[in-house]
Amino acid sequence: MRAPGGPRLLLRRLREVMAEPVTAQARLDRIVVLIASNMVAEVCSLYVSRADGPLELFATEGLNREAVHQTTMRPGEGLVGLIAATAEALALSDAQNHPAFSYKPETGEEIYQSFLGVPVLRGGATLGVLVVQNRARRTYSEEEIEALQTTAMLLAEMIASGELQGLAGQPSAVAVRKAVALKGAPIAEGLGLGHVVLHQPRVVVSKIVADDVGAELARLETAIEAMRASVDEMIDRSDDGAEGEHRDVLEAFRMIAHDRGWLRRLREAVTSGLTAEAAVERVQNDARAKLQRQTDPYLRDRLHDLTDIANRLLHQLAGQSLVLKPEELPDNAILVARSMSPAALLDYDRSRLRGLVLEEAGAASHIAIVARALGVPAVSDIANISDIVEQGDALIVDGVTGEVHVLPPPEVQAAYAEKARLRARKQDQYRALRDTPATTLDGAPIGLHMNAGLLIDMPHLSETGAQSIGLFRTELQFMLASRFPRLDSQETLYAAVLDAAGDKPVTFRTLDIGGDKRLPYMTSHEEENPALGWRAVRIGLDKPALLRIQMRAMLRAAAGRKLRLMLPMVATVDEFRRGRGLLEREVAFLAQLGRIPPVSIQLGAMLEVPSLLWQLDEIARAADFLSVGSNDLMQYLYAVDRDNKRVADRFDTMSPGFLRALRRIAEVGERGLTPVALCGEIGGRPLEAMTLMALGFRDLSMSATAIGPIKAMTLSLPLAPVRADVLALLEQNGEGDSLREPLREIAERHGVRL
Repeated sequence: MRAPGGPRLLLRRLREVMAEPVTAQARLDRIVVLIASNMVAEVCSLYVSRADGPLELFATEGLNREAVHQTTMRPGEGLVGLIAATAEALALSDAQNHPAFSYKPETGEEIYQSFLGVPVLRGGATLGVLVVQNRARRTYSEEEIEALQTTAMLLAEMIASGELQGLAGQPSAVAVRKAVALKGAPIAEGLGLGHVVLHQPRVVVSKIVADDVGAELARLETAIEAMRASVDEMIDRSDDGAEGEHRDVLEAFRMIAHDRGWLRRLREAVTSGLTAEAAVERVQNDARAKLQRQTDPYLRDRLHDLTDIANRLLHQLAGQSLVLKPEELPDNAILVARSMSPAALLDYDRSRLRGLVLEEAGAASHIAIVARALGVPAVSDIANISDIVEQGDALIVDGVTGEVHVLPPPEVQAAYAEKARLRARKQDQYRALRDTPATTLDGAPIGLHMNAGLLIDMPHLSETGAQSIGLFRTELQFMLASRFPRLDSQETLYAAVLDAAGDKPVTFRTLDIGGDKRLPYMTSHEEENPALGWRAVRIGLDKPALLRIQMRAMLRAAAGRKLRLMLPMVATVDEFRRGRGLLEREVAFLAQLGRIPPVSIQLGAMLEVPSLLWQLDEIARAADFLSVGSNDLMQYLYAVDRDNKRVADRFDTMSPGFLRALRRIAEVGERGLTPVALCGEIGGRPLEAMTLMALGFRDLSMSATAIGPIKAMTLSLPLAPVRADVLALLEQNGEGDSLREPLREIAERHGVRL
């Protein structure tokens, strides 16, 4: 049976009801009557999700009105609970024989055979369920299902506005937006309290019902063409002509923008009486609700792509920029995004940033490195965070534990505010130690150095009292550039870094790309195991012009001063000697040009590949210094991809095997063959740093934020007795997976401040 007047007439009448100055309950009562009349249904009921879980009957036409605010359904219970759990419409001609049917005697619904229910969706969340029923058995048409889904959009806005608060039969509020605690992976330490700023903010759809369907269809078609053009431009801009995964992902993105089924649903939604913006939101809500419940990683990735495309289309319709302008940032902003490039983060005013929450980014990713450089607390691996939060939501980011609190209650805010004050007091104590030499209780001097990769890192050198830049990651300049940096731009950066360092040394690491560090403008090659493939010094030796240009820029930048540089991922002594040969050619070329050379040049090797553990004396004699890259050494020693969540935490850095490997390296420095330092992440953690010092390391390089805690630990460390206990433990205990707890006991026994 066709609904009289169709969905357009219903939407028009509902819009009139929305504008009436009546109570929320009276408005709901009028709405269910209108829906029942329009759809020739004998029953129309609205169930709303409560904050404590159940779905509560909020309004009905046809059922016993005394059941309103008395009848509830648990998620998954009955047909209503089934719809809430699956976020999918359900149409039945014989409802009582469905296995999920649940009889509620107080409603009087046993006389109704036919049932049609749709979820009330917003942002992928199910806010309620809208139901119509008939006594006679009938089959509801696709048009009727569409009409009810469209009507549910209006009710979603009403629920989300908070208008129904206080109507619930129980004191718990309507489950529109509620506090939620999420657990992710910490990628940059610190605590951030502030309000959500969506990196690509959603368009708020304020007008749902169309005044002129023809005009809305025309607006939709225009926006679709503009959106497609913007996607094509994005792909063309990033296209380096290379085939492979990067290209495949972009082409899949383009396919979604041209997906006929998706576009057909958009047009049908507008034809039903919605504005173009509301149609996009309606179709996207349906897709999001279904795909969020999928466990297949491919389908969940498709959800991200669909969300991005819908967002682009909404911004085209609203005439808004896709990205928030940096100057529009509030004073206590916490950026939220699916993912973000380092360049995008650097566009924002650091003084206004309080935190960063991402759906995708590893601790070793470049966005994580930049966040740490900026001192911005950051957490990643929060699934669908961009859909969970809304612009302006209160948010807490704990970059230590990986916790993210959305709309935190007052007691949680108070607890974290106190935690932030305690952290600030600790930071003040660390700053007070800036000029205090890092010396153990028994007089052993320890060199604490800083890792960097950007000019914005350099002020931290004096702020922390670090002795030098122990590792400057030169690849970040290449990652942030839109094309390969020319010789003069590289020279300018290296000279600026040396200027900022003053009389403190800087150790430049030559370009470490490949693996997970791909340059978008450089032809990439598909590899089965990129971490074990063509990367770092291997690329530099195979493409010597690339490495020679970088060395030339460093030599020119260091005119009249000291230059230290090191080669990453050296696997054999011969590789290092070939790298030194390239450097010597550049030194000779510099002399031919009559340029001022550096006053001294030191070339070091990074110990990251386990093969060098059996060539330690040879590499020590060939290199001017050695630096342990503990992140990669751990990865290669245990055959564990550090970006693979299934195995990344499988082995502990405090395991006997790894510690014994580090001990062998430290002995090289102790024998006086060549200076040895460590520049991996473990050097910035107090227990690990204590253990490294006990193993024989006297120079550690770490993030700027770690220098204060490590110096405080060093000043409390009686090195000689701790060293004796650690080495004895290492000799005695070689079977356990980890020595972390025994090492912690050693620290406690000797009063080491962790």
